[in-house]
Amino acid sequence: MGVLITVLVVCAAAGLVLLAMSLRSVQQYEKGVVFRFGRLLPDIRGPGLRVIRPIGDRMQKVSVQTEVLGIPPQGSITADNVTLTVDAVVYFKVIDPVKALVNVRNYPSAVSQIAQTSLRAVIGRADLDTLLSDRDHINAELKKVMDAPTEEPWGLRIERVEIKDIALPESMMRSMSKQAEAERERRARVIAADGEFQASQRLSDAAATMADTPGALQLRLLQTVVDVSAEKNSTLVMPFPVEMLRFFEHQSRETDGESARRSIPRPTPPELPELPELPELTIPAPPTAPAFSLSGERVGSGGERIGSRTAVARERRDNWPARADSDLGASHDGG
Repeated sequence: MGVLITVLVVCAAAGLVLLAMSLRSVQQYEKGVVFRFGRLLPDIRGPGLRVIRPIGDRMQKVSVQTEVLGIPPQGSITADNVTLTVDAVVYFKVIDPVKALVNVRNYPSAVSQIAQTSLRAVIGRADLDTLLSDRDHINAELKKVMDAPTEEPWGLRIERVEIKDIALPESMMRSMSKQAEAERERRARVIAADGEFQASQRLSDAAATMADTPGALQLRLLQTVVDVSAEKNSTLVMPFPVEMLRFFEHQSRETDGESARRSIPRPTPPELPELPELPELTIPAPPTAPAFSLSGERVGSGGERIGSRTAVARERRDNWPARADSDLGASHDGG
């Protein structure tokens, strides 16, 4: 009898142990995937108290909550060759527990690696201005890049990707501050110029109204005198017509123009250079031939008679240069 009681007690204890081993509690935010001797069972256990075989079955729970994964700072170069450091945060959740357990090992680490490479790729295709001013577009593109390799094969859904911080170099920050300061100054000048333009239009309308009504100008002048006398009682204001100032200014301009015209020197005609005196030209007289008497006798240059032709030729030959020189000198003396 005692042995039977002992056996019953042992069996009851073994049954309790087996029952405890076969019961599993699945939370509301979890899904239970059961493997029987290493083989996946098609049924996914929902939240609640679930029973499995105590021997051969193994249940693994997968959280379907949205998980937050921080991306460490990544150094990258933008499309316009600016080096910066960017960190981001990824929000994802498991939509298929079977794929998350079977197709990928340690899916949070895999998502972190995909996020880092995708972040560097997206930043490399964008310029600095787009990265700073249009973060929504960068976040949407980054989510699209990460969805492709994670949703279908791994059973994960990237819900949101946010860029947290962008660390710029010190020189780039100084340049951007100068640019922002110049932009602010430009806007201030434009606003001031617009105000001056509107004020000039109003003043022009007021001047036209006062020109049509001379009494309005007189009333405005009296109002100005009242304002000045109210502030400083010891100041005496004497109105002076503006038309008189314009008359004096016009007269001074005419006087200055007349004096300027009188002070302009007249140009004197240039003096002609004196021509050099030309030397007198003298024409030498032609040499004279030996004289002949009327009686037919040949007479020499000295007056002697020459009988034959031979003597005449000799006399011409001997006396021709001397006679020519004497005749030339006589012509010069006579001139």
